[in-house]
Amino acid sequence: MPVISYDPPERFVAGAVGRPGDRAFFLQARSGRRVTSVGLEKFQVTLLAERLEELLDEVLRRSGGDAPVPAVTPSELLDDGPLDQPVEEEFRVGTMALAWDPDDEQVVIEAQEVTETEEEAEVGEDDPAIAVLRVRISAAQARAFAERALKVVAAGRPPCPLCGLPLDAEGHVCPRQNGYLG
Repeated sequence: MPVISYDPPERFVAGAVGRPGDRAFFLQARSGRRVTSVGLEKFQVTLLAERLEELLDEVLRRSGGDAPVPAVTPSELLDDGPLDQPVEEEFRVGTMALAWDPDDEQVVIEAQEVTETEEEAEVGEDDPAIAVLRVRISAAQARAFAERALKVVAAGRPPCPLCGLPLDAEGHVCPRQNGYLG
């Protein structure tokens, strides 16, 4: 499969489909009528958002505040809309990479298809058998992406106030109520 590139996309978001406790998570890029959705795990969405924030903060710190990196998400870039339909998974994400391109002052995000072998190619390596979604966005778009991604993850099942594990609609066996204080 080829590298699926968006430079820049009109829209790049993380989203979820399904009911809390049974959601499927996606990264979705769109330019015009072309939409690409790749599936990933909830923890990958969280890690991507957190690492994006860290990358942007580091770029801002190293530039002494001169880089075009907003400290907070510009309000005009907030995107709480649903994923574009239909959501059709191109591939499952295994490895992801982030980079700051100082020449273009853009964030580069690469999501590589999960492979069956232990010998995965380096992200961005040109292996026609492994699909890669590559997205180039501004720092402001990256802030908006990270903010939305963290909201999507937090919108799942609420945590138990005693143990912190997710509460299920069908009930919850709390380890703290059963004598376990771990």
